[in-house]
Amino acid sequence: MMPTFLSAERILFVLRRFRERLWVKPLIMCLLSIATVLSARIADSYELEKLVPGISIDSVESLLAVMASSMLVIATFAVGSMVSAYASASNTATPRAFRLVVADDVSQNALSTFIGAFIFSIVALTAVKNDFFAVGGRFSIFVLTLMVLGTVVFTFVRWVDSIARLGRMETAIAKVESATANAMRARKRAPHLHGEPCTALDTDADAIFSDTVGYVQQVDVAALQACAKKAGTRLVLAALPGTFVAPGQALLHVRHTADGDGDVDPAALRKAFVIGHERLFDDDPRFGLIVLSEIGTRALSPGINDPGTAIATIGTLVRLMVLWSEPLAEAAESAEHAHHDRIEVPPLSVDDMFDDAFTAIGRDGAAMVDVSLRLQKALDALARLQEPGMHAAATRHARMALARCEHAMPLARDLAQVREAARFSTPATSA
Repeated sequence: MMPTFLSAERILFVLRRFRERLWVKPLIMCLLSIATVLSARIADSYELEKLVPGISIDSVESLLAVMASSMLVIATFAVGSMVSAYASASNTATPRAFRLVVADDVSQNALSTFIGAFIFSIVALTAVKNDFFAVGGRFSIFVLTLMVLGTVVFTFVRWVDSIARLGRMETAIAKVESATANAMRARKRAPHLHGEPCTALDTDADAIFSDTVGYVQQVDVAALQACAKKAGTRLVLAALPGTFVAPGQALLHVRHTADGDGDVDPAALRKAFVIGHERLFDDDPRFGLIVLSEIGTRALSPGINDPGTAIATIGTLVRLMVLWSEPLAEAAESAEHAHHDRIEVPPLSVDDMFDDAFTAIGRDGAAMVDVSLRLQKALDALARLQEPGMHAAATRHARMALARCEHAMPLARDLAQVREAARFSTPATSA
């Protein structure tokens, strides 16, 4: 049976999905606003008439009325500006970056503050008009109103500066790079998802197939470990996060051992996989590389014709590949404490990561000398890293990009420059 507890990984996965919902923070701020107004009544429990100045009801009502009428307008304006920024980010970069733009903390906090201030003013105004507060409560509401106004002004100024950049190409690239870097660091800390390295799969091993169509978004390895330990078996993961699965495609294989009966529940094992209609950045470093590659190839389309963005994207991809090649610190290695010894997980393939990152840009930029030169220089830099798998992958892609240039580049002088930049990938040089 499926364990009744929720693993930490699954809880974090669900919390991250809530963070991407635009209504979550405004709802929390609305509840906090109502609680703040009601808590001001506590001041009436103390004898504060002689300690605080008397605040007239008319002044408090006027201030709250002004704030109530203005906050709704500002909140409506904020929603319109955010929708325009989201549409701009999707059109200029790629629709796959939309989820990251929506999760922008500054915009979500601003919208939450404006809506929260509106709810605060409405509730407080209703309470004041109905004589809900005495002297201490009115003074508390007056102070809270001034604090809310100050917060609104500060948030608005900060948000205007952020919304001006939110829909820009540079912001979208930076957000995708940050999300991909976080996913890479997480995978480097747990290259096998806190499981064992995958050995050669027995062809006679039983396969657990998917019963739905979609992308694997998250794998609850702790739940798989509990199922495998109870049945006395070993499980070999066949579908990493980011894998497209369909009925008839294996999610994992069951390797029977001598000390177990091998009686596993396929439905319980399938519940450990979160399968959705789209890929996510959290546990899928390759998806971030694909999105960056999409941004670069989109910039190279005839309708946009922006090779500068493609060149900037290549630089971003190089930074991420260098991050992936860096050795893990000893402190990070010791953090691998949640070890699941009955789960075998294959590592990410460097060849697949290079295919995701550089194939499309090398194809669509083959006729452009500036893009092709920058791509060859980037691959040369990656080939010089002390990483055998990365050297081979960079060399292979340099040769592939050069072959495409030889077919697409019209000017012989430009092609000669690209050939010179790709000399590191020729057999004589690499030997």
